[in-house]
Amino acid sequence: MSETIRRLTIDDFDDIMRVWSDSGLPIRPDGRERRETFAKEIALPQVAVFGLLEDGRMLAVGIANWDGRRGWINRVAVDPDHRGRGLAGKIIRECEAFLKDCGALAIAALIEDINYPSITAFQKEGFQCLREILYFSKYAFPGA
Repeated sequence: MSETIRRLTIDDFDDIMRVWSDSGLPIRPDGRERRETFAKEIALPQVAVFGLLEDGRMLAVGIANWDGRRGWINRVAVDPDHRGRGLAGKIIRECEAFLKDCGALAIAALIEDINYPSITAFQKEGFQCLREILYFSKYAFPGA
């Protein structure tokens, strides 16, 4: 089996959405995951979407985003049939390398407290959980 990690483009959109959907991540087709919206995001130089492929099939995905101060890793997902193989860790490390190249000195991820696979994957990669932080958000429009 041939495994590769590469930076994805909008041409990989359907495979990205499949991995996210199959892994149980919610998809917002009328918001952030609308193809046109995602195309704008993925084209930004401070954003990289990485995919891990095995024999041409995408098995894992993650987004790295540098805001100029902090690096963020988002939407890490692994095909359920391929979990437990360390694929999330490989995506996390690829995102970290990109963010460090951007100049990020701090790298963070937001994970729902019920998402034990992601919590475990990030802990294995040396991330610490800061439970005292509360996350606030405001969306440009409902469903974003």
